[in-house]
Amino acid sequence: MIENMLETSARLLELLSLLQLKRDWTSTELADRLDVSTRTVRADVGKLRSLGYPVDARPGVAGGYRLAAGTAMPPLLLDDDEAVAVAVGLGAVATQRLGVEETSLTALAKLEQVLPSRLRRRVEAVREAMSVVPGAGPTLDPSVLGAVAAAIRSHERLRFGYTKPRGDEEARHAEPQRLVSWGTLWYLLAWDLDRDDWRVFRVDRMVPHAPTGARFRPRVIPGASAVEYVVARVSKGAWKYRAQVLVHAPAAEVAAKIHIPVDIEEVDESTCRVAVGSDDPDRLALWMAQLDVDIEVIDGDELAVAFDRLATRFRRAAGDASTASASHFDRAVDSQPHRAPHHDAHDPHDR
Repeated sequence: MIENMLETSARLLELLSLLQLKRDWTSTELADRLDVSTRTVRADVGKLRSLGYPVDARPGVAGGYRLAAGTAMPPLLLDDDEAVAVAVGLGAVATQRLGVEETSLTALAKLEQVLPSRLRRRVEAVREAMSVVPGAGPTLDPSVLGAVAAAIRSHERLRFGYTKPRGDEEARHAEPQRLVSWGTLWYLLAWDLDRDDWRVFRVDRMVPHAPTGARFRPRVIPGASAVEYVVARVSKGAWKYRAQVLVHAPAAEVAAKIHIPVDIEEVDESTCRVAVGSDDPDRLALWMAQLDVDIEVIDGDELAVAFDRLATRFRRAAGDASTASASHFDRAVDSQPHRAPHHDAHDPHDR
């Protein structure tokens, strides 16, 4: 009896694999492939439907079956190559900025939990063989993201090695609560068990140890959201230089150009005030210049000086072209008829 049950289960998996491989199958085709009668095919299709697979039937002499889209997601059958491809693809998407990073991580965590060891080795082999053109951010191992995401999903305490900003390494023990993607970096918001307080860790500096198996009850995240808490702890607490700038562009337009969380305050329909910061004012000035809008530094002497250095560097890079442009402008002004000065109504000196 047990042997018959195993045989039926194996046949159902093979039938499901066939239905996923091709849109339409006749009853005869399926019967020939499975080496059973068309009556058995009909019975097996009924069993798949009872498991949640939406199998449509086509009546007639040449009647057959097709796997249709359903209202719920049934279990998905993947062969070895497909499973490896999905795992590698999810890991790659998780490190991009496509708006589905967190969903990709949770899907990757679920998949890697059920991958056989032989397929895990293939996934790791593919990752090790891949090279990525370096960008502005540090290199991030997708397997680390997957391990952290799996611990969050299963509410499992996490032990990991952590490299501090100055290069010191230490062992940490925490209850991982939430992953936050910010610019080119990933952060983990966790309850530090050794310090009995909330801490934020950069994932690229983490080396997860073996799973602990110890479960925990999720805690209430302080503040309005995990994103706001991480931004407050990481950015404003870590910035060496801070500045306030007046940006001559609508707040919505500026927010669309700045892909990291910053404080943007609307002044009017065409102007907004932005709080920014960095460890390097020159890099911050260059980054702000890439917004391609007019900017005024309201507060932040270091940033103002950095803009001046940047302007000098650009003029020097332009060389003769800068001098020729200035001379052309002077000649154009001299050719215009002289008129009496005009004070605009909005001139601050005309008050």
